Amino acid sequence: MIQFDTVSPCEYADALPRKQFMDYRIKPLWQPIPRIAGPAFTVKCEAGDHLMLHAAIYRANAGDIIVVEADDKFAVAGGNVCAIAKARGIKGFVIDGVIRDLAETRENQFPVFARGVIPKPGAKKCISPLNQPIQCGGVTVNAGDIIVADEEGIVVIPQAQAQEAFDIAFARGEKDAAMTLEQWQAQHSEKVESILSNLGHKDE
Repeated sequence: MIQFDTVSPCEYADALPRKQFMDYRIKPLWQPIPRIAGPAFTVKCEAGDHLMLHAAIYRANAGDIIVVEADDKFAVAGGNVCAIAKARGIKGFVIDGVIRDLAETRENQFPVFARGVIPKPGAKKCISPLNQPIQCGGVTVNAGDIIVADEEGIVVIPQAQAQEAFDIAFARGEKDAAMTLEQWQAQHSEKVESILSNLGHKDE
């Protein structure tokens, strides 16, 4: 089984286009947060409502990351919901929206990436299908897509590209790890100067 969390989202940048990386405003809500990776269990919460996220914590599989399309006016989860999700083996939440009870969640060490916190919770009135395509952080996320998230950002790897993307990212990480800073600088300097020359730049 591929260990997607052995590679930073930064390395996946070599393998995937910008459209697969979420808006930087969806960020870790506590630090230092561990890197998480796993298949997306997708949830759409209607405006002002959080019923389907609360349903999802009992339906997602251990190892999943629950990815949520919501709004930022009402909290879609709190301390107890996060604690239940952790106890069921869910790796974390990635939410295009907000939560509450951050202190409890931080103490429980459950990884949550979201836009922020607000005390007021949403309602439980609206049903939406689970595991359908959603929009989260400007990225279309399908059920089963691989999510890799840490303090560097959040990447969504389409299921069909997972092996190829991992191989490219892993190779980039290995290459960088094998080089000293001096070796990297020599290559970097040569590349920068070559580009400047080709573009006609001349130092004053």
